Amino acid sequence: MVGAAIFVGLAGALGAVLFRLLIRLVQGFAFEGTEGVLSVFEEGIAAETHDPLEAARTLAWYWKIAIPAAGGMIVGPLIYFFAREARGHGIPEVMKAVAVRGGVIRARIVGVKALASALSIGTGGSVGREGPIVQIGSAFGSAIGQRLMLNAAGVRTLVGCGAAAGISATFNAPIAGAIFAAEIIVGDFAVTQFTPIVISSVVASVVTRYAIGNHPAFIVPDYEIVSPFELVPYMVAGVIAGLVAVAFIRTLSFSEEFFEKVPMPEWSRAALGGAIVGTMAIWLPNVYGVGYTTISGALAGTLTAGLMGVLVVAKILATSITIGSGGSGGIFAPSLFLGAMAGGVVGTLVEQYFPGATASSGAYALVTMGAVVAATTHAPVSAIIIIFELTQTIDIIPALMTACVISTLVSQLSNRDSIYTTKLRRQGIDIFEAKNPNVLKDLFVRDVIGLNPVVVPASADFKTVLDLVVQSSHSQFYVSSPSGAHLGAISLLELRRLIYEQDTLQHIVVAGDLVDSSHPTVTDDVDLSVVMKILSASHFDEIAVVDADDSTRLVGTVREKDVIEASNREQLRRDLAGGIQTSITAAGSGQTVDLGDGYQLREMMAPPHVTGRSLRQLTLRERVGVQVLLVRSKKPEGGSHLRVPHGDDVLVEGDAVIVAGTKAALDMLDSLSAQPPPETTGF
Repeated sequence: MVGAAIFVGLAGALGAVLFRLLIRLVQGFAFEGTEGVLSVFEEGIAAETHDPLEAARTLAWYWKIAIPAAGGMIVGPLIYFFAREARGHGIPEVMKAVAVRGGVIRARIVGVKALASALSIGTGGSVGREGPIVQIGSAFGSAIGQRLMLNAAGVRTLVGCGAAAGISATFNAPIAGAIFAAEIIVGDFAVTQFTPIVISSVVASVVTRYAIGNHPAFIVPDYEIVSPFELVPYMVAGVIAGLVAVAFIRTLSFSEEFFEKVPMPEWSRAALGGAIVGTMAIWLPNVYGVGYTTISGALAGTLTAGLMGVLVVAKILATSITIGSGGSGGIFAPSLFLGAMAGGVVGTLVEQYFPGATASSGAYALVTMGAVVAATTHAPVSAIIIIFELTQTIDIIPALMTACVISTLVSQLSNRDSIYTTKLRRQGIDIFEAKNPNVLKDLFVRDVIGLNPVVVPASADFKTVLDLVVQSSHSQFYVSSPSGAHLGAISLLELRRLIYEQDTLQHIVVAGDLVDSSHPTVTDDVDLSVVMKILSASHFDEIAVVDADDSTRLVGTVREKDVIEASNREQLRRDLAGGIQTSITAAGSGQTVDLGDGYQLREMMAPPHVTGRSLRQLTLRERVGVQVLLVRSKKPEGGSHLRVPHGDDVLVEGDAVIVAGTKAALDMLDSLSAQPPPETTGF
């Protein structure tokens, strides 16, 4: 894994460098023609990707519209016909691959995503380069993991390595890259997974620094806290950042849903989005591209509060339209842009009304950049580390942490999902499904109760008690009164202490003399977490269960080994149910879900020629080798419901079947659905 992590880091860094160069070439050609391309070759690979802002300002208005529209005209068909996962900002697709497909990402994503995103960004699409670089690096990691025939956990780890390499290479921030991959992509800080991720992130940072130099992503202002009271306006900035992030998340989600309903071919919508963004750029060319030039202006304090306020709204719209219409690019840079603009407005106003008592507006822009990223991604740790690595100053930490935590809280109170998981939830995938971490809280004594406790009359002599011990596997023996009331228990531990004196005691000691009346009891409605606490706090491995209405009536026992077995079964059930639910949901959204070992899950509409026939008549398992797991039927009032079918279930028009089988078998079933042989009675 260490060797693979090093290789993924190298591949991710190389991909990031070449991707940035490709963006520069497309930008140069789109906005400056042949001269722009030649200038890139003259400056070499160390040339930083820059915004086409200056060149765009000199263009005629129709070129400002035509260039992004032409970019969308190429990007739309490229994505639609070659790799639809390359659409959008990339990171949700990586998260879905980790959660649903065991980290499997098609290798072609590397080329298609790089070209599509470079065309989108280079022709003025209002998106960032970080998301594509993460997806490209993750695809490298997935391809290497599959090539090495690693298990799903190993492939997922290498996907995280690729994501870490991408962030590290983009921002020259190895710590942030590792934290981002663990926090967002893999969702696990376990040492076995985190160690390779850290290695990949460091390798990518070193290689990128060697290739293009050790330059920060932004030239940041000197930072200091002038007064402890300055944390108050930073708290206000955090609230504003949270609100901006919520607006961004909801606008992007609305845009994606809106363009899905536009009555035109899916592959052509990106051109429409490009034309709309180009129209906005006639008055505000700052919305073009990743926006780093404008961000640098806000950090330097050279932009007016009015312009920055307008750019907040314009950038939200431009990015949402670019991605929603089918463009390819990330939302990380737009989030930084929104944070810089919103923070610049707050800083300018604070500086205006409290001159000399606060830092410059650029300092607020810097802190709020991190706050908006934290709020959109719901990953405050990653945002704090990224900004810290950009500034290399410890003084920024108090204000940065304050703003990031508050902005994340505001965002989470308004939106359960981050900008990444919102897209997945619309597809029916909940990768962070809320689960009680203590499975015992959902299990009760009645689920594991033993109904045959060993009961000893209080008058039984010592020899009778010992005979029961020899014949029983229990460790607690419950004593009852002549009327049947539960008096307590005799512990095997206590009997062991007296066993050597049995000759003396067998005629003078009875069970009633040995009973421990303080032995704990529970009722059958107590959850097993309470039972386990009782067992852990005592030396017992079995306790009595008494009637809820009559504490003197013994109804059974609960044993520690039964509690542990129930916990293991419930955890396994949850793991299986969670995986199956996510897989079924993904299959129901038109996705093919890999189950491992060559098997897949797929949903298919029942074609007209099989309606009115039962599954037994179709004989799909015998003829094609697929198994029907579920049937999805339409409800008369709207919507649909799933049911587990039996052999006599008859398919009706509008039914869909969720089937499992090998890829070859499912492909065969697809072909039979489209064009059934006349001699068959099935699909």
